[in-house]
Amino acid sequence: MQIQLETLSTLERRLTISLPTEAIDNQVKQRLQRVARNAKIQGFRPGKAPLKIVEQNYGLQVREEVLGEEIQNSFTAAVREQALRVAGFPRFEPQNNEEDRSQFTFSALFEIYPEVAIGSLADKEVEKPVTEVTDAEIDKTIDILRKQRTRFDRVERAAAEGDRVIIDFKGTIDGEAFAGGSSENFPFVLGQGQMLPEFETGVVGLTEGESREVSVTFPEDYHGKDVAGKTAVFTITVKNVAAATLPEIDEAFAKQLGIVDGDVSKMREEIRKNVTREVKRRLQAQVKENAMQALLDATPIELPKALVGMEVNRLMDQARQDLAQRGIDANSMPLPADLFTKQAERRVALGLILAELVEKHDIKAKEEQVMALIQEFAESYEQPEEVIAWYKASPERLQGPESMVLEDNVVEFVLSQAKVSEKPVSFDELMGNA
Repeated sequence: MQIQLETLSTLERRLTISLPTEAIDNQVKQRLQRVARNAKIQGFRPGKAPLKIVEQNYGLQVREEVLGEEIQNSFTAAVREQALRVAGFPRFEPQNNEEDRSQFTFSALFEIYPEVAIGSLADKEVEKPVTEVTDAEIDKTIDILRKQRTRFDRVERAAAEGDRVIIDFKGTIDGEAFAGGSSENFPFVLGQGQMLPEFETGVVGLTEGESREVSVTFPEDYHGKDVAGKTAVFTITVKNVAAATLPEIDEAFAKQLGIVDGDVSKMREEIRKNVTREVKRRLQAQVKENAMQALLDATPIELPKALVGMEVNRLMDQARQDLAQRGIDANSMPLPADLFTKQAERRVALGLILAELVEKHDIKAKEEQVMALIQEFAESYEQPEEVIAWYKASPERLQGPESMVLEDNVVEFVLSQAKVSEKPVSFDELMGNA
């Protein structure tokens, strides 16, 4: 086997490999002889057809199989001999060698993994958000839980903000009906921004059975391109007005939230635990994001296009699955690869950097850390001991918590090397309510 290695760019390589044609022909002949023992060819008993006839029927297929195996085996051997770390899949191309038919020559185009040199983190600043969970945050959470359990009762008065209304409406633009402009028995809550402001204003003050015509101008950036920037006239008829009634914070409410004896103080304590756990999770996620960005900023790296392309395809497949779970036909929506390129590049870069960092500094997930994380998971379940036992029952199930602990340890390493600045973050901002 003859090997020639060429450097095409920083990461691109080409291996040109030549194999003796005689050796390939011998392998093809040996395999045809094995095929002939059981070959079923019309006019001959099984295994009795002459080798020449077997070759006519199976020769091309067998040669392709042998060549495929030889290409793969010789490429693997050449890569090992040259100590190359191949990123992605190679592209094989046969080479025409009219001058020397004694050799079968092919080339393999591929990329190698880049050398990763972790940059200094000493001058990088990592922002560490902090949030305090006080009684006020518990009260806010309870208020949200109450609103989620709002009861609407029919009232005989004009519709006001906060009421749920059920309406019929018909819309026209320049006297013509338009797609999506009409509906019957349509419910929505006034003041929650479900409808355009002009539309909601037209409903306020109407009582059950009353109608009104309302002019509504759609914004220029409205998601419905056919009506964006146009003015529609809606005829609105109110069919029902219902006032919101929030549940009292009492024994019945506590039981609805899973407190068996209805003790309100126990309910608050349980909510405090859950809120504190969620706040911790979100704070850790933000710190991790900031630490990972510090690593990226400190470590410029050229990325193999093959790895980025594979990650783009993986993200696209994931997006299609998410759409399918929501009942949306992914084929009806364009998913350009460009939408996923930046995210894919970030993920590939972090994967390469973290692998180098973990190996260089011998960062590991300790068993006690993994068990502590699993116990934290289990606290949110009614039978925590069963959750812990489930994880312990299989090494494969432990891989998820182990990866999370390893990432946490990487974050701690980054924080130990970089400049850390604490930044107070409001509860509402952290929880996305701001």
